[in-house]
Amino acid sequence: MIPLHNIRRFLSKSVQQPLYAAGVLKKRLKAYFYYLYGNGRSSYPESVTLFLTHRCNLKCRMCGQWGREGVTKKHDAGYINSEIRVKDMEKIIDSLAAFRPNITLFGGEPLLYRGLARIIKYIKGKGVHCLLITNGSMIEESARDIVESGLDELNVSLDGGKELHDEIRGHSGLFEKIVRGLEKVRRIKAEMNKKKPIVNLQCTITKYNYRHLEQLPAAAERIGADSLTFHNLIFLDDAILEKQKEFDGALGSASADWEGFKFLPDIDPEALHDKITKILSAKHKFTIDLYPNLSREALIDYYTKVGYAGPGSLSRCYSPWVTAYVFPDGEVRPCLNSTYSYGNILTDKFSDIWNNEKAVKFRRFLKKNRIFPVCVRCTELYRY
Repeated sequence: MIPLHNIRRFLSKSVQQPLYAAGVLKKRLKAYFYYLYGNGRSSYPESVTLFLTHRCNLKCRMCGQWGREGVTKKHDAGYINSEIRVKDMEKIIDSLAAFRPNITLFGGEPLLYRGLARIIKYIKGKGVHCLLITNGSMIEESARDIVESGLDELNVSLDGGKELHDEIRGHSGLFEKIVRGLEKVRRIKAEMNKKKPIVNLQCTITKYNYRHLEQLPAAAERIGADSLTFHNLIFLDDAILEKQKEFDGALGSASADWEGFKFLPDIDPEALHDKITKILSAKHKFTIDLYPNLSREALIDYYTKVGYAGPGSLSRCYSPWVTAYVFPDGEVRPCLNSTYSYGNILTDKFSDIWNNEKAVKFRRFLKKNRIFPVCVRCTELYRY
């Protein structure tokens, strides 16, 4: 389903991409039916995220992978450098294309993946919607490939204006490099008379930037972005991680990657709410939103209550009925930060994996418990 707090975002998508939005709604309704009555089985997923690489060229402060508390940098070189070959990735796309999911390309930094443009063209050749999530640092060099590939959406992370963004990302000159890259994308789109890719700016709210969020609309206007979304911070504590171990034990998995989000937010939620309300009430040439878009009271609970239990008494996660994640080793997982795997797409067809015994077991267990301890601030909990 489309949660009420996401209606505004969904309507914006409907205006920008009506056929895409209609397809999303149809698939979510079908998945929700399976959530209610499928006994752990589900229709084919609305979306599949392909993690092309663990590698990244930045070490952003708040990143759960490569930041100060990041978990990826603790792995050995073999794990970090593992990637699916382009030819094998094309076979994976062949196995997904039959049910036409929306495919998101992510990482690490996906622009580090050799053959990225070829992969996007291959996805678009199958008539499948494709979105790329990037830190923006390599767009300038890849702009023509990005536009010519047929990419539908380009999601770029931005934390603030020039000085603030560069400070948070630990890379002098990065903001201007991103701006040059997106301006180049805009020029090439005009040159080729193309409307895509749609450019979406994504800002994660942190203690470093929450008092300066007004810098983002100005940046979005300069870049000519189609939308700007502020994302509430994901964080947790030792108590949540300890409680999660009970659930992991029952599933025979681990959630160690959530440790990358173990920190205190150090954010004044009332000041944040006032800031965001002012930004959202102003008129802009692009759509602008807060995600999840919580009320003042809910936002205060989100940032201040150690025992925060999610958005209301009806909290439940049904993301594993709607989406799947394919990692650089080929494992198909229901969750970004859990080691639980349905199977490996390099050895088995996705159609055989999606509703196999392990997948059904996970969904049944999750539905019985509604959410897991680590779910309470996960973006997927609020998306569906």
